[in-house]
Amino acid sequence: MSDFLSGYSIQRWLESCPQGYLEHTSFGHAPELEEPALILDNPVLHDQAIDLTVLLVIGERCALAASSGLINSAPDEASKRFLATQTLDEARHVEIFTQRLYDFGVKKTELEDVLRQRANPHLVDFANVLLEKVDKKDFIAGVVGQNIVLEGMAFSVFEMIYAGNQTMNPKFAQVLSGTIADERRHVGFGENRIGSLIAEHPEKKAEVEKMQKDMSYHMLATFSGAFNRSREAMAVGRELNAAQRAEQGEVVF
Repeated sequence: MSDFLSGYSIQRWLESCPQGYLEHTSFGHAPELEEPALILDNPVLHDQAIDLTVLLVIGERCALAASSGLINSAPDEASKRFLATQTLDEARHVEIFTQRLYDFGVKKTELEDVLRQRANPHLVDFANVLLEKVDKKDFIAGVVGQNIVLEGMAFSVFEMIYAGNQTMNPKFAQVLSGTIADERRHVGFGENRIGSLIAEHPEKKAEVEKMQKDMSYHMLATFSGAFNRSREAMAVGRELNAAQRAEQGEVVF
């Protein structure tokens, strides 16, 4: 276990994250990058972007509360230190996605109302279940919910969103790139640490598997709703792109 945890030290985190892929960024992206006018000026795309970003803020707030709450229930000092770095990662994610809402015109005084009105109920249910485990200082259940279910699914979804934004929205793509690098580290810790803990406590295996299945339902329902909303926006985006290309004299098939 000690060899695996040495790869998740604070020094390694400093070298790879703040001194690595986040160097020279502002809120996770190059300072000169901005949200595309196509998104800011089109009501459907603008509204969908706010919906997606609200989902990200609420998910990251849950992750921040969970990772910080797990620190004192961690069974060893190395895990506590890793979770301290994860807490900073999650706090950064909350901040950068909240800033994106401000970039879309959400006022600071309206933020909590916007989050509450647009919150996905399945994500809220997931957060309640996870944070209940954390409050009970159930470290194994908390890490499964946080670092495997939440982070694992978020990692895959972020990669898909990143791929769809590389050309259309370089600012958002760069923000997601740094977030993906963080999530990859979190998932790696969770999978390795849970494997060693289940080996030490085999009686927890059935409980953990059931919890993972139950919590995965809420996350799948959350992302299903988000993707259905995104399809509408993508159709609008394709139509606008085709119209712009036609105006420029390009052949559009």
